[in-house]
Amino acid sequence: MNQNTLPLLGITAYSGTGKTTLLKQIIPLLKQRHVRVGLIKHTHHDMEVDKPGKDSYELRKAGANQTLVASQQRWALMTETPDNNEMDLRYLANRFDPDSLDLILVEGFKHETIDKIALFRSEVGKPLNGLIDQYVVAVASNEIIDTHVPQLDINNPEQIADYIVSWWQKSQKP
Repeated sequence: MNQNTLPLLGITAYSGTGKTTLLKQIIPLLKQRHVRVGLIKHTHHDMEVDKPGKDSYELRKAGANQTLVASQQRWALMTETPDNNEMDLRYLANRFDPDSLDLILVEGFKHETIDKIALFRSEVGKPLNGLIDQYVVAVASNEIIDTHVPQLDINNPEQIADYIVSWWQKSQKP
């Protein structure tokens, strides 16, 4: 098994805070800064990335444990995991090609032992301390927070992208 050395940075928040919205703004900014980004998104839903009626869907439903769909533009590997009780973030990260990426952003997985940026909006109605653990390296909020880690403006994707680039550069040093 290959040992992935790509740095993982979590983006963690309560549902409704705007994780995906912010990531959709940050990823192009990182790309402009020549940072090649992979993304792992946790979902609580029984997701289907394939469409019923399509050959790949029908073959997977027929019992294939893994189905790889490929074209000139992209490929996707779907793996059935009915016996897994929990997802292994590092196993998932090791599925990425480390030669084509610089870092992996992780949406969700808030209990993982990886560096994280916690996103916080008080209007969501949940406590900040439920997001903070020893792995939180920064907090992005729309208000001033009393914390010992750097504070970022959740409404300033440029600032957050700059912070991520700085974090990534530090993670590259031995």
